[in-house]
Formats: sequence, C-alpha cells, structure tokens
Amino acid sequence: MAELVFFSGTMDCGKSTLALQMDHNHRARGRRGVLFSSHDRAGESMISSRLGLQVSAVEVRPGSNFWTEIADRLTNGARVDYLICDEAQFYTSRQIDQLARIVDEMTIDVFAFGITSDFRTHLFPGSQRLIELADRVQVLQVEALCWCGRRATHNARVVDGVMVVEGDQMVVGNVDQQEDGGMQDYGHPGSGPGGRPDAADASVGYETLCRRHHMRRQTARTVPTLQGNEMPLPFGAA
Repeated sequence: MAELVFFSGTMDCGKSTLALQMDHNHRARGRRGVLFSSHDRAGESMISSRLGLQVSAVEVRPGSNFWTEIADRLTNGARVDYLICDEAQFYTSRQIDQLARIVDEMTIDVFAFGITSDFRTHLFPGSQRLIELADRVQVLQVEALCWCGRRATHNARVVDGVMVVEGDQMVVGNVDQQEDGGMQDYGHPGSGPGGRPDAADASVGYETLCRRHHMRRQTARTVPTLQGNEMPLPFGAA
C-alpha cells in the first residue's frame, strides 16, 4: 500500500542524508524513483548532505506540478515506484495536495523531508499541509543539538551575529558551528523568493537551539555576554 510519509526535524539533523540513503536502499532492491528538491544549499536541481553526498534532482518551483510531471513520465513508459521530496517545507500547499493524490491514485510512495517550522516558530505552508495529509509523520531520531547540549527543537536566524525573529520566511542559509562557538555564514541573502535582510551586505546564517534559548534569543555567539543575566529561579516567590 503506497504511503505519504513526512520525515521532519530541525536543520542539521540529517534529513537530506536520510533522503539519499532511502533512495539508495530502494534502488538497490530494483525500485525506480524520482528525486525532487527546492533551494538546496548546493544549488538548483540537487539534493546535498552536510556529510558531502549530493545527487541530481528535479528542482521544485512555485509553478511546478507533481501530478503532471509524474503522469508525463508514466505516459512515456517510465517506471516510477516512489518519490523522494527533499526541502518539502518550501513546497506550496497545492503541491502537497498533488503528492497526496499521486499516492492515492497512482499508488506511488512519497517520502517527503523537511523542516517543520521557520525561525519565527511558525509552520511552513508545505510542512503544515504535510502534517494535515501525511499517512505518517516521523521525527528524525538523529537529534540536532543546541549550544547548551540539549536537543535542538527550533531554528534560529542569525544576522550579523544577532538572532532575529522578524523578516521574510525564506532566506536561504546554512548551519556551521565554529570551534569558538560562532556562526559561519553560508547564507545567500535574498536568494529565492524570500527577499533579503535589512542590510544588503548582512551576514545571514542559522543556528539550531533548544526552546529555552530560542525564546531567550541566546545563540552560541551571544551567550557569553548573557550568562550573567540569566533569570534566577523565583525561590523566594510565594
């Protein structure tokens, strides 16, 4: 029975690695699949992992139509057993509906991988629709970590070293923790449909944080100056 499965997690938890591993496993058993991605860190039409793996994929754009794409392939004699859909948070709600229809009417498995919520802790439209429609939602077992060592549950956008909670939902960037606890910028301000931060030359990056430090806006770079200002527990409160 075909399924629509959503594998979710924060940045840096191995979603793209798992997507490529699943594709490898299915192909090793003789199944044929099509890979899709959107705004991958390695550029258009790619699925790339931070471990250094990368594979060609079909680039998903706002006007892309999954139903038409797969129907055309089948009509032309191609065999399609499954779809790997990486960076699914960037897909439109209508495109997620198309994926669900492919599962139900073409009996093709769809494995979608994506971030659930953005840097403001708001659901991405694609991820929201996947949660609403998926047969299964699986949180990845490989946990990204906050600088404090706790499990990271949220993605923080960092502009010139400072966490921000306002701005366009989509500004493509990457995560890379430095030995000194700083943030290396892999971002492309303003790339894709998202736009750019306030300053055209701002350095944009992302960091994974636990809920506590996301709510306090404490990143690996800013925490040394904030540790003395940690809010004490109200032991004297009635």
